[in-house]
Amino acid sequence: QVQLAESGGGLVQPGGSLRLSCAASGSSFTINAMDWYRQAPGKQRELVAGSTNYADSVKGRFTISRDNAKNTVYLQMNNLKPEDTAVYYCRAEVHRPDGYDYAYWGQGTQVTVSS
Repeated sequence: QVQLAESGGGLVQPGGSLRLSCAASGSSFTINAMDWYRQAPGKQRELVAGSTNYADSVKGRFTISRDNAKNTVYLQMNNLKPEDTAVYYCRAEVHRPDGYDYAYWGQGTQVTVSS
């Protein structure tokens, strides 16, 4: 099937920056869309950035981009705040050989913003 590998998370001080990457691998698939979600402890998973929109809490600070040739999506995270601390997940909507569209999730990468 399709595997999604996130990277780029880590510990950063408030006001710092990180860039997350998510690379999709596999065969016989076409990616329709790639998005970023996050889940903080005790909270629901939320959409952070899609191809056309951002969560209000990150608007102006985060930027999503995609390299279609590499099947990779990036999330540039600037001016990070402690409330951005969460596990960040990549989601890819994939058109499979059986003709169905299906969502795949990465394992997540931890982002911790703390002084």
